[in-house]
Amino acid sequence: MATSSEIRTLTAGAELSDEQLLASYAIADRSVPWLRANFVSSIDGAATHEGTSGPLGTASDGRVFALLRRLADVIVVGAGTVRQEGYKNLALDEDAEKWRKANGLTPQPRFAVVSASLRLEPSDLADYAARPFVITTESASSQARSQLEEVAEVIVAGDTEVDTVELKHVLAQRGHPQLHSEGGPTLFATMIAQGVVDELCLTISPRLEGGSARRIVDAAEATPQDMALAHALGGDDGTLLLRYVRAAR
Repeated sequence: MATSSEIRTLTAGAELSDEQLLASYAIADRSVPWLRANFVSSIDGAATHEGTSGPLGTASDGRVFALLRRLADVIVVGAGTVRQEGYKNLALDEDAEKWRKANGLTPQPRFAVVSASLRLEPSDLADYAARPFVITTESASSQARSQLEEVAEVIVAGDTEVDTVELKHVLAQRGHPQLHSEGGPTLFATMIAQGVVDELCLTISPRLEGGSARRIVDAAEATPQDMALAHALGGDDGTLLLRYVRAAR
């Protein structure tokens, strides 16, 4: 355990533009495979309010959330989160499309829905702005896989549970190295355990939630990973925006 440390105040600075925010979250070398996770939590550690994360969001969180999607090649999300949070019609707006085109990216990021069991309906994926990926396992139903292939590109990664190391590798090989994961807690736990998390963007919402809500990670066993603080930003609505990256080994 460290015996001493420097503690400094976080003072208010100049307001940041969208371009400055994008620059502060950008990866220096986009060709390097990189998995960023993004979550919101209350001050007392709750990741949801009555089952969804939306009520914890603030204006500052929503602004950064949208900007982080601009930077992504693929947005990775668990099937449970798709069902609970209503992931449909998620096209970026016109300004975001223009920004992505000007920066050499496709107009829209693709979504990758992770489901070991393929408890998904084709209608859940039919309205995405770009053809989504479905990441599943060898043991998943071949019939369900065939149905989903009508609306999505299905990738097998793992035998009975999704191998997120393979997920990260396969998407990078297909020209999508920059991954942005939006949960949920079970998928995040798997990513931590399998060592693929390069970055965590954590919004601390200025509220006490109480109750027995889930944390941002849902795991039976601890799999510690050291992270380093890259920046801490504050919104005028009391929101704290933290960015952590994998600590140097």
